[in-house]
Amino acid sequence: MSLLGFILLLIIAAIAGSLGQAIAGYSLGGWLVSILVGFIGAALGMWIARQFGLPEPFVINIQGEAFPLVWSIVGSAVLTALLGLIFRGRRVV
Repeated sequence: MSLLGFILLLIIAAIAGSLGQAIAGYSLGGWLVSILVGFIGAALGMWIARQFGLPEPFVINIQGEAFPLVWSIVGSAVLTALLGLIFRGRRVV
């Protein structure tokens, strides 16, 4: 994968992570965290889809690398909601 393809993949993951955080109503951090949430959300979303036998409705292919956009957003929202429930009650001093 070229550098441009990798950067495009990071941008798409950041957008998916940001949308997932917006749907969950809880922000975990900045753009680096959104990228991480997007990639973890893609893995979590695809796992959920496989458990229920659901198809991949919208997959973005960048230089041979598939990125499941819809399941990434769903997985990001689930991940963010779970982490929001865990850490929302804590106060940072």
